[in-house]
Amino acid sequence: MRKITCIMLFGLAAAGCLLYSQTERVLPLDQALAEKFAAMARRCIQKEYPNKPSQVLADEKDILSPSAQHPAFYGCFDWHSSVHGHWLLVRLLKLFPDLSQAKEIRAALNRNLCKENIEKEALYLEKPDNKSFERTYGWAWLLKLVEELHGWDDPDGKKWRQNLVPLETRFVSLYLDFLPKQTYPIRTGVHPNTAFGLAFALDYARQVGNTGLEALLVKRSRDYFLADKDCPAGWEPGGEDFFSPCLMEADLMRRVLDAKEFYAWFSGFLPGIKSGQPEILLHPAMVTDRSDGKLVHLDGLNLSRAWCMKHIAGALPAGDPAREALLKAYLIHAEDGLKNVGSGDYAGEHWLASFAVYLLSY
Repeated sequence: MRKITCIMLFGLAAAGCLLYSQTERVLPLDQALAEKFAAMARRCIQKEYPNKPSQVLADEKDILSPSAQHPAFYGCFDWHSSVHGHWLLVRLLKLFPDLSQAKEIRAALNRNLCKENIEKEALYLEKPDNKSFERTYGWAWLLKLVEELHGWDDPDGKKWRQNLVPLETRFVSLYLDFLPKQTYPIRTGVHPNTAFGLAFALDYARQVGNTGLEALLVKRSRDYFLADKDCPAGWEPGGEDFFSPCLMEADLMRRVLDAKEFYAWFSGFLPGIKSGQPEILLHPAMVTDRSDGKLVHLDGLNLSRAWCMKHIAGALPAGDPAREALLKAYLIHAEDGLKNVGSGDYAGEHWLASFAVYLLSY
């Protein structure tokens, strides 16, 4: 029997009615909602300030404006948010080619993703002090942007895809160099989370056919996480998390393991889910101040939890109690997270729409 859950988005009830059944995914974005999300990203990808740089200064010559340092990805408050803002716009252009803002979006992407700008971004990563820049959150989103462009039969898309090759090549090289040296995974709820960095890179590797990178990512995923049991999900969330360490790990492993192996692994990893435990993991996190850049991370947590729950549930057998518990929690998290994307404050609006689009279109 179908369940229909209508979600209030930006005060418009009709904009976000989600339809789910045992065999269906959430319906894709509609045009009206895509327009709103696109406007948020378009406004920020060329908004230079406020800005939070993340770099090591080798000397006074490194003190540059954001746009001089990062001519492609200087907007949206920080480098990684700019990257996934660009991903969002590409994703929406593909899904909704007749967006009312399409001309302006393409002009902005043509300016930011030009060959010269990407070459400068790649040169920045060649500096010895920048080897760990954006590791691995920004790395993962850059490869997600390339994945989105790969194979798109669109003249601009083909050009942007080709222009990104130097930066793509550099980040692939960084993954190949770093992962064999990373002995232990990082199990945080923020940017350095290893499971997230592996998951998006694995999606990319499979899309573009990079079998060498894929093999390394699968191996390290199994090395880091295959023996895990009884994830301490009752300790979540942390006060500034935008990822669930437990759910993000499970969302990676459903990519890595076959259905039978994943079912056995997940049953030992989060055994309480079958009985609706721990409750704190299955209920949305509360945000008390959306003007606080750290506290508003929890809106992102509700969105990323929702996409993890949806994908994990899809990898479990029909009728499994854990599947049913996750699907119920997914809808609750999606409702809470989506209604708060457009808070009116830049602290959340410079990045949350990307999480929302990923949730609703994958």
